[in-house]
Amino acid sequence: MPAPRQATRRLALSPSRAGDFKQCPLLYRFRAVDRLPEKATKAQVRGTLVHAVLEELFAKPAAERVPATAHALVEPAWQRLQQERPELAEELFTGADDPEQEPWLNSARGLVDAYFGLEDPRRLQPEACELLVETELDNGILLRGYIDRLDVAPTGEIRVVDYKTGAAPREIGEAKALFQMKFYALALWKLRGVVPRQLQLMYLANRETLKYTPDEAELRRFERLVSAIWQAILTAGRTGDFRPSRSRLCDYCNHKALCPEFGGTPPAYPGWPEPAAEAETVLDRTD
Repeated sequence: MPAPRQATRRLALSPSRAGDFKQCPLLYRFRAVDRLPEKATKAQVRGTLVHAVLEELFAKPAAERVPATAHALVEPAWQRLQQERPELAEELFTGADDPEQEPWLNSARGLVDAYFGLEDPRRLQPEACELLVETELDNGILLRGYIDRLDVAPTGEIRVVDYKTGAAPREIGEAKALFQMKFYALALWKLRGVVPRQLQLMYLANRETLKYTPDEAELRRFERLVSAIWQAILTAGRTGDFRPSRSRLCDYCNHKALCPEFGGTPPAYPGWPEPAAEAETVLDRTD
């Protein structure tokens, strides 16, 4: 195994990368170790856009949090995304005059409208939006992730809210979403010493809300699961043995051509990455 690259930031585990390893260890390697580029999809970027609009909406005075305000935020948010990642427009559209761009923006506005069908933001005052949480478990594992919205009641009860711009999933997808939410609940419990009262998933595409109430015993079990995942990642990192796991999700993988399951050859293993490779990007934060 090649010598590890010099670390500049301590390694952490995010829900996105933990989910990758659970799905397919080789996918984890491609994303976290090799850092192979992936072409963004319209659905993925639309989710990022909607999240940005809702974050900005809650920065407005409560009385201004109405659909018209949210609609007015869509175009500027899209312009900022293009400034941050100039390649997005080329990946998604043929240019500024692409006739598909405006219907795509309208679909984002439709998801924002769907949000207003689930709750009235004028009646809410979140403690934070797009909150970075980072905490260390007792065994030294560093957890890192972004929470879409954190609501804290005057009595101290915590609600974790996550926006999903896709439709409410079937059983497998729901388990994946709850894994992410339990990850956040565990991090908050370790940070604040309080088990979140409610985990709330808001599926905007079909205007459904899934609510879940964790307890301390469940989070302790989840902590053991997260620890086991991290130990498995470290073992694979030491040996370079990130094995592929074939499933129906392979059809959607950006790196299928490099996978041995489909006759491909992965690039030479570069060694364990610099810790910064574990940080989530803006597109990792949404689904």
